[in-house]
Amino acid sequence: MDAKYGLPKNLMQWVDDHRDQLKPPVCNAAVFPDGNYIINMVGGGNQRTDFHDNPTEEIFYQLRGEAYLIVWDRGRFERIDLKAGDVFLQPPHLIHSPQRPDPDGLCLLIELPRPQGAHDSLQWHCAHCGTEVWKATQQLESLVDDLPRVYDRFYALKDEARVCPECGTQHPGKDHHAWHEQLSKSSVRDF
Repeated sequence: MDAKYGLPKNLMQWVDDHRDQLKPPVCNAAVFPDGNYIINMVGGGNQRTDFHDNPTEEIFYQLRGEAYLIVWDRGRFERIDLKAGDVFLQPPHLIHSPQRPDPDGLCLLIELPRPQGAHDSLQWHCAHCGTEVWKATQQLESLVDDLPRVYDRFYALKDEARVCPECGTQHPGKDHHAWHEQLSKSSVRDF
């Protein structure tokens, strides 16, 4: 038999064997790096300040623990909770920020490869008013490799480059505690 991607594997054993790869900032590792789908396991223990605009659907299957997505939609921050056992099919272009505060959480994430010319973007929004502070758009080749490079570019910006052009609030960069504190007082938050 020619099983191109190998024989079945025990997913939880795969997690145990690759635990060191499930770390911030994205906590992703490819389960099948050479298949026709992007199939990643996502570990917990991270909270982000960025938002992702994916041109394709994403399937979230929360295997263990709890997580949530903060979405920017219709001029408001909203929240979608993911509890153990939940599956969620996210539509294309739903601007979302995965939050995985549970260090033992696990999510199986399945995405489609991006067609040539269909670009992903990572964007950082002002927690106070929702205005986009900074954005990077590119053809995504690898979630695991490409996203951290964009994070590094944003985090390397000088403080004055991370000021909201609408209300003047300073975006705290990768300090997710400060960003979430700002969000808790936001007038455009529905949760």
